[in-house]
Amino acid sequence: MAAKQIALGYTARDSVLRGVNILANAVKATLGPRGRNVLIEKTFGAPVVTKDGVTVAKEIE
Repeated sequence: MAAKQIALGYTARDSVLRGVNILANAVKATLGPRGRNVLIEKTFGAPVVTKDGVTVAKEIE
């Protein structure tokens, strides 16, 4: 695990924007009435199939 870093100004904003875009791209497949199923692979147990965007978002590290 890396040491903590402090980011200010444009660097901080760009880091947050990059994280939000990664999360949005992962969740957007589940949105809407035609949302697709998503397979979530875990390190233990069987994979989980879900259409729930919250579950997908919680599984992102």
